[in-house]
Amino acid sequence: MLTKQKKTKVIGEYKTHNKDTGSPEIQAALLTEAINELTLHLKKHAKDNHSRKGLLKMVAKRKKLIDYLAKEDEKRHKALLKALGIKK
Repeated sequence: MLTKQKKTKVIGEYKTHNKDTGSPEIQAALLTEAINELTLHLKKHAKDNHSRKGLLKMVAKRKKLIDYLAKEDEKRHKALLKALGIKK
C-alpha cells in the first residue's frame, strides 16, 4: 500500500498542471508504484494468491489507462512509457 508521502511524490512528478490529480499519467504512475510494491511482497510470499489476483487486476487497469492515452495523445503516451520504464 502506498503511503501518503509516496503518493504525493508520484503526483508531483507526473502532474500536467498545478491542480492535476487524476490524469491518466498520474493514475498509471500510482498503479505502477503499487504494482512494484506488491511484486516485492509476492517474492517473499509466493503462495499469497489473493494478493496475486489483486496484482493482475492492477496490471490490467494500468494497461487500459495506457491504451486510452495511446488513442488520445501519442506524444504523452510515449513520454509516459519512457518515464515509467514500460516496454511495449
